[in-house]
Amino acid sequence: MNYFFVPYFLLRKFEEQNQNYYYKNKNQLKKMARQETCVIIGSGPAGYTAAIYAARANMKPVLFTGKEPGGQLMITNDVENFPGYPKGIMGPEMMEDLKQQALRFDTEVNVGVMIEKVDFSGPVHKLWTDGGEEIHANSVIIATGASARYLGLESEKKFMNKGVSACAVCDGFFYRGKEVCIVGGGDSACEEATYLSKLCPKVHMFVRRDELRASKIMQERVLNNDKIEVHWNTEVDEILGDDEGVTGVRVINNKTNEKTEISLWGFFVAIGHVPNTKIFDGWLDMDKTGYLITKSGSTHTNVDGVFASGDAQDKDYRQAVTAAGTGCMAALDAERYLAAKGVI
Repeated sequence: MNYFFVPYFLLRKFEEQNQNYYYKNKNQLKKMARQETCVIIGSGPAGYTAAIYAARANMKPVLFTGKEPGGQLMITNDVENFPGYPKGIMGPEMMEDLKQQALRFDTEVNVGVMIEKVDFSGPVHKLWTDGGEEIHANSVIIATGASARYLGLESEKKFMNKGVSACAVCDGFFYRGKEVCIVGGGDSACEEATYLSKLCPKVHMFVRRDELRASKIMQERVLNNDKIEVHWNTEVDEILGDDEGVTGVRVINNKTNEKTEISLWGFFVAIGHVPNTKIFDGWLDMDKTGYLITKSGSTHTNVDGVFASGDAQDKDYRQAVTAAGTGCMAALDAERYLAAKGVI
C-alpha cells in the first residue's frame, strides 16, 4: 500500500470548503444556523426564571445574557424585598444564585453575547448574535428588561449605588430618617416622592417646569404633603459628595440662573425608563414608549411562538419579583405552544 503526505493546511482548507462552517471573530470556527427549541434573550430575574422552568420542561433553553449580564439588579446593593432572603441579599449575588439554578437544570448560558437582530417573518424564528452567529428557534422568550433613564451627569455615575438610585421602592428604606431628593415631574416621580415621604423627614422634588406632568390625583398627593418641597423650574447642576457617598446637590433655576446647594443623602431619579426592545421594532407590537404588548393574561406577543416577560413588557410594577413571575409565565406559555406544535 502506498502512502503520501498531505500538508495539514490543505486538509483544513478542504474541510472549510466542504462543510457548513465559516470564520468569524478572530478566526474562531462557528457553526451556522443553530437549531434550537427555545431561545431566551436577557438575563435578569425574568430571563433566568424562564430558563429554570423551560429547562425543567425539557425545552433545552439557550440563554443569551447580553452585554450587561444580570440586568438592573447588578447595580443594586441590597435587595430586601425578594422572597426567600430574610436577611436581604446583594443584587449581584442574587443574580448569581438565579444563574446557578438555571445552570443546574442544564440551561446553556452564553455570557456577554447579545442578540442584535431578529427576523420573525416565518414559522421558524431567526436570530443573530453580535458575533454573526445565526440561530433558528422554535420559540423565543424575550426578557431584555428596561433601563432607567438618567440625567447623564458624571457625578451621577460616580455616586451610583452610593446615594444615587432610580428606584425609591428598592432603595428608599436605606435613607429612612434622612433628607433626600427626587428628580422628575410625572406620575412615577410623584409616586416615588410620596413613598419616600413615608420614610424621610423631607423630600426635595426638582421639577424643570412650572407645573407637574402627573395625573391630577398624583399632583394633589404631592402638593398636599408637608414633607415634600417642590422646587419649580429647577434642574440639577451637580451631585455633591465624598468617599462615603452623596452629601448634597447643586441645582439651578432655569428662569433666574440662580444656583443653590442643598444638603441631602439620597438622590433619586424618576424621569422614566427605556425598554430594551429596539431590535423588535417592526416585528412585535409595542406601545408608543416601546414596551412590548402581550395578550391579556398571558405573555403571548402578536407573533406565534414569541413571548415577552419582565420589564420589557411591564411599565407599571417593574419589580424583580414580578419580573420573575412573568418569566415563569413565559416559559409555561412557550411549553404549551411547543407541545401543541408537536415539538416537545
